Amino acid sequence: MKDKIHPKYDDVEVRCACGNKFKTRSTVKDIAVDICGACHPFYTGKQKFVDAAGRVEKFQRKFGGKYFEQKEK
Repeated sequence: MKDKIHPKYDDVEVRCACGNKFKTRSTVKDIAVDICGACHPFYTGKQKFVDAAGRVEKFQRKFGGKYFEQKEK
């Protein structure tokens, strides 16, 4: 490889919104993520609402909040 043309590849700590931290290697100095493997619904098996830019509120306004009400038997 040629000298002085490649970015520096260092150990960095990734921080998740849930509080989980883990180490990896990257050219970026600071990595912050919204969802990681410790809190992602696919890996945990638990349903979790992830509100990115008001999507839940937009959905509730569109359907009038009736979507979440239980139907009478």
